[in-house]
Amino acid sequence: MDAPPAKVAEPPPPLINRELSLLEFNQRVLAQALDPQVPLLERLRFLCISSNNLDEFFEIRVAGIKQLQESSPAALSADGLTPAGQLAAIHHRATRLVADQYSCLGEVLLPALRKAGIVLVPRGKWPKATRDWLADYFEKEIEPVLSPLALDPSRPFPRIQNKSLNFVVRLHGEDAFGREATLAIVQAPRSLPRVVPLPADGSGHQRFVLLSTIIEEFVPRLFEGMEIIACHQFRVTRNSDLFIDEEEADDLRRALEGELVHRRYGSAVRLETATDCPKDLVDFLAKQFGIGPLDIYAVPSPVNLHRLSALYDLVKRGELKYPVFRPSLPRRLNEGQDMFAAIRQSDLLLHHPFQSFAPVVDLLRQAATDPKVLAIKQTLYRTGADSAIVDALVKAAQAGKDVTVVIELRARFDEEANIELSDRLQGAGAHVMYGVVGYKTHAKLAMVVRRERSGIRRYCHLGTGNYHSKTARTYTDYGLFTCDPEIGQDVHEVFLQLTSLKRSPRLSCLLQSPFEMHRALLAKLEREIVHSASGKPARVILKMNSLVEPESIAALCRASQAGVRVDLIVRGICALRPGVPGQSENIRVRSIVGRFLEHSRVFWFANGGQAEIFCSSADWMERNFFRRVEIAFPIRREKYKRRILEDLEIYLKDDMQAWELDSAGHYLRRASGKDGGVCAQTSLLASYTAGRPLEE
Repeated sequence: MDAPPAKVAEPPPPLINRELSLLEFNQRVLAQALDPQVPLLERLRFLCISSNNLDEFFEIRVAGIKQLQESSPAALSADGLTPAGQLAAIHHRATRLVADQYSCLGEVLLPALRKAGIVLVPRGKWPKATRDWLADYFEKEIEPVLSPLALDPSRPFPRIQNKSLNFVVRLHGEDAFGREATLAIVQAPRSLPRVVPLPADGSGHQRFVLLSTIIEEFVPRLFEGMEIIACHQFRVTRNSDLFIDEEEADDLRRALEGELVHRRYGSAVRLETATDCPKDLVDFLAKQFGIGPLDIYAVPSPVNLHRLSALYDLVKRGELKYPVFRPSLPRRLNEGQDMFAAIRQSDLLLHHPFQSFAPVVDLLRQAATDPKVLAIKQTLYRTGADSAIVDALVKAAQAGKDVTVVIELRARFDEEANIELSDRLQGAGAHVMYGVVGYKTHAKLAMVVRRERSGIRRYCHLGTGNYHSKTARTYTDYGLFTCDPEIGQDVHEVFLQLTSLKRSPRLSCLLQSPFEMHRALLAKLEREIVHSASGKPARVILKMNSLVEPESIAALCRASQAGVRVDLIVRGICALRPGVPGQSENIRVRSIVGRFLEHSRVFWFANGGQAEIFCSSADWMERNFFRRVEIAFPIRREKYKRRILEDLEIYLKDDMQAWELDSAGHYLRRASGKDGGVCAQTSLLASYTAGRPLEE
């Protein structure tokens, strides 16, 4: 008997290193700062966003690779790089990005700001009156909160907080006790403003000075009797990823509170020094922080570009910012509308920020005072300070409603705020849960249980973004209101699972991670392959923040090989290399970077002519599929299916803010160079403001 034919192994999908892809995204953000069509202060803001993104990249991504290097130095990334290889590649790419950031500031933005009458006055160019004013400011506002630390054998190098502004000072002469002075460290407290407005000088310009230059100028006053040889800025970035052994922690909140104290002093992952800092001082600092040459970045002043964002609020010039807009409302949701009656009429879909987030708040406010409402259940990941959502939940709990809130304490960089939030809700009488050990609760769900004449009815809101009123004006997201019994039952089951940890039955219409979502989405991709083979309509459009999960990428490549057209709108990390002959030639990848942060996740499948659409809280990453509680919810109304497809097609036609990923793994700006080009965000803003689509 002949042996069965050997199974031909599939070629590995063409991949891009995810960390380098994230740096490329940051480069696209920086490109907005160089775009003359973007208002000037918004360009400065994009530069600051790029700087802040890079900080978080080192705090989390680079820190994680360094930890992997210590534990498994031979481990290979998906694209075949060891940790050491990744760190070397990151240093090379990040060095170029940092150079571009400072070039953008010094050669483009500062001259443009000066031309617009906004002047950042450099040290050495202060008129006498300005210097006298700053000397007085230093004496009264800065010096009282500084604690200069001279170094000697009895005084070890001080603990330096993560991302704080510091100065290393070289001294000469004798100190107060007759000993030879050598070095000192001056730390600038975070309480001090980094950008200081200067009084008017009659020029008509708004003038500002950086805190760092003020300290450098007047640092001799801190060391009377000694000579200042040099003073140089530096900043250290530390590992900010919290480690909690959740299997051992019997109180997640207490363990998290303890770990937050150490975040400011995690292991160093990057040292930034002024470009004029001598090598011996750089080597001295590197030794103190235990880092190597690939962790050191020499930068011009200031060492923290993100702090320049203060200028955006200090300068009240509307013509230098994006025009203010008023988000629209569907006709059915006029001000003061009974939200329950509106939702009973039929499902409602909102597209933020083009449409207002206010109806989400209105639903909860009305639920808090409605005597027919029995219970409110909600997940909270990030809410922001002074949250109207939280106010409504507190009011509902105080009114005697049964309020259950699942708060994700481990929302990165919002942990402390979420702990305070949980205190407030518990104080009002709400039931507060902290999610599931080992799984972040990232789903965006709210459910109001109401007793009506016909019986108990569940009103639900499901979204792709956080319950955060501020980001709802700057992030693109979809939110669905529904009282569909099937969806309501599924949402009920998800909340039961989160609170009681019970085994839930298979959901009838929602897809949930870490359970069936990954498997279901792969099955839908395979279904498109079958449709393509049988000549039926087969196409996939996916919009998300990140695409890195290997099985998903392999499935997308199989669909491409079967002739399925795949359009991917991926704002940030995309590990799939499109356009590779025989593997991904039918896949197109684009990234939209503009005024609003593209945050919505939408999965559209042609499905043989019976289009199926899901909106979701989940990106296509391992963590979202396997280590988080996520939800994908179906869009059932044909009207909204058409609307979402129209929105997606507008993104695919964008030739002003779109970047296309080529087969070599490089992003190219897709610019028409014509005044009549398509800007998706501008088009959507205009169409929704004009009332598209009108509600019945």
